[in-house]
Amino acid sequence: MKTSHILILLILVTIIAVVVSTLTHSGTYADFSEAALKSSRDFQIIGILDKNKPIEYNPGKNANQFSFYMKDEKGIEKKVVYNDAKPHDFEKSEKIVVTGHMEKDYFQAKSLLLKCPSKYNTEKKPEKFRDKSFQSNP
Repeated sequence: MKTSHILILLILVTIIAVVVSTLTHSGTYADFSEAALKSSRDFQIIGILDKNKPIEYNPGKNANQFSFYMKDEKGIEKKVVYNDAKPHDFEKSEKIVVTGHMEKDYFQAKSLLLKCPSKYNTEKKPEKFRDKSFQSNP
């Protein structure tokens, strides 16, 4: 075999390994019940913060850990533990996407993604582009 053929073969094997590794380690959207059945895999769970339950964060004790309670889209509630600092305006989030796996009685999150409320008021859109009633005061 020529060295160019060997080099091309090594490049192809590397590309295939990267693609397979990416596909097997990417999280899948699920709910808490499905994540509990397969606790060895990582899942992405979409839910909302349960504001009736406490958010436990004590930066004096451990600034890199906080926990909260979240309800998934099926209404199942679980405690979520995240080993990083609490995001700014966490309590204002509309939806939360956590990536991680289930432990015995809680969900261990590796990452958090927050959907915060829009700062733009979408209720006052003009019906037409040149609607004069929508203009701001000079």
